[in-house]
Amino acid sequence: MRIYETKDYDSLSRKAANIIAAKVISNPECVLGLATGSTPIGTYKRLVEMYNDGDLSFKNVKSVNLDEYKSLSPEHDQSYRYFMQTNLFNHVDIKPENTNVPNGLAENAEEECKRYNDVIKSMGGVDIQLLGLGHNGHIGFNEPADYFPLDTHLVDLTESTIKANKRFFASEDEVPRQAFTMGIRTIMQAKSILVIASGKDKAEIVCKAFSGPVTPNVPASILQLHPDVTLVCDKEAMSLLKETGVEIISL
Repeated sequence: MRIYETKDYDSLSRKAANIIAAKVISNPECVLGLATGSTPIGTYKRLVEMYNDGDLSFKNVKSVNLDEYKSLSPEHDQSYRYFMQTNLFNHVDIKPENTNVPNGLAENAEEECKRYNDVIKSMGGVDIQLLGLGHNGHIGFNEPADYFPLDTHLVDLTESTIKANKRFFASEDEVPRQAFTMGIRTIMQAKSILVIASGKDKAEIVCKAFSGPVTPNVPASILQLHPDVTLVCDKEAMSLLKETGVEIISL
């Protein structure tokens, strides 16, 4: 595992974007696993800047997103499809048919999960998977549980996740209670994984996930077992992990 500490969020975003850009440049037909939430916004902004500067092309890239709220249409301004369109896809040359997000309006959840698993397999898997980190250790929408979910599935969101996401909606009542998400096995099958975390409020979970025991009660802890993981955090998010004595590269 490679662990980088950056001085602030902007530096974190620049480092994460550079890692993704290096993958695209070295393999123009790569499969990007993408994440949503507030933390990746700066990374996507930097990737768009690199595209606008002529340093990067997504023309032959394919993408698969981690998750999508159940019951939200792609046009809903809080759907993850809408997030990806407005923060990345609409601003670069990626082909629409090469972008994949679970269908939140699918009538048959089981069939949609199978379809999405098949999409990922048909691409040969994910080359680099970008992950944020939930306050309770969730990755994608894989919440703390008694076991690690394997493939794409429909999950009931925990109260803590609902409360964390209510800031994006007019009220907590409008936050969907379920979501489609890649499973832990699907995430772990990515050839490489990039985790980003920012802010003092993430310091405790960063420490638990990357220096504590591997347990489904902290879903991100499974990443300790992956052979190619890069963790990029700003100083605040890294503060507690740094105290454990793990090897950290300061940028």
